[in-house]
Amino acid sequence: MPLISVIVPTYGREQPLRDTLTDVLKQDYPNFEVLVVDQTANHEPETQAYLDELAAAGKIQLFRVDWASLPGARNFAVRRAAGEIILFIDDDVQLPAGFLEAHARNYQRKPAVGAVAGRVFDRMKLADSKGELTIDYLPPEAMDPSIAWYYIDLVHTVKPQEVISARGCNMSFRRELFTKYGLRFDERFKGSAVREESDFCLQFRKTGCQIWYDPEAYLIHLGEETGGCHDISTRSPEYQINLYHNHFVMGFKNLTPLQCVRFFARLFDCQVLGHPPCNKSGSPLKTLVRSAFYTIGFAKAVATVLQAYWDDGQIYSREDELKISPL
Repeated sequence: MPLISVIVPTYGREQPLRDTLTDVLKQDYPNFEVLVVDQTANHEPETQAYLDELAAAGKIQLFRVDWASLPGARNFAVRRAAGEIILFIDDDVQLPAGFLEAHARNYQRKPAVGAVAGRVFDRMKLADSKGELTIDYLPPEAMDPSIAWYYIDLVHTVKPQEVISARGCNMSFRRELFTKYGLRFDERFKGSAVREESDFCLQFRKTGCQIWYDPEAYLIHLGEETGGCHDISTRSPEYQINLYHNHFVMGFKNLTPLQCVRFFARLFDCQVLGHPPCNKSGSPLKTLVRSAFYTIGFAKAVATVLQAYWDDGQIYSREDELKISPL
């Protein structure tokens, strides 16, 4: 049984974090470690006592950092993980007892598999996601990086298959590939870090290994309104600008010019005009405001890409690597 490193980045979560760790520690898989990267300045006393108790008992490795970045926290934990399999989950999930086993067996059965994408039931849409709608195999569009994000459905798909990406709250990778190919999460993805896992998976696919979807490796994502990586309100201008910025950065990094045109056009159609699957209000005023966010996000993404010529943006990793291996 390969050692699995379960990585839980957390920010501003209390009871959901405690429940998540309880579910992890109840797993029937015999060989795993738990790394918690805590970016919370001050916890409720009950949560702090619970974390300290688990750490003192050796049940978790608890790391506290004084910054908040989801990709930064993932990179921080990978550098300290000992497992052959790196498994990422969110700090507000519910896990069945066989969750770790479901991930592990895919690596044992299929040598070509370098990553596993698990199924995600969103709590707010649980009735729908477990309802009558089912998908056997995703359409070909779900493997096209310019439009896949509007066709890949890791909720209703019921048969195992290769996919282009995973959801960040339920994904695992072979540890050796991080070292062999220098893989890391891009810390330039801001705010809620939307698309950071998509960007990572597109980079990961360059290794030639498969990302394998297994519906039996499922969990329930609670989607709490506060905490997690949502350090700003989803309704704030900053959040909205970051949302577009992150999409554009992912496109610039991973797509050809023609693919970028298709991706950015689809992004405008969905996020700005509000057409399905986004289904947003078609109010002229709201559309105008979203257009402004789209434009600002594009400009900021161009600046991010240009800045990469002298600064790759991996600020948290650079600081940490200096502490681990000082000059």
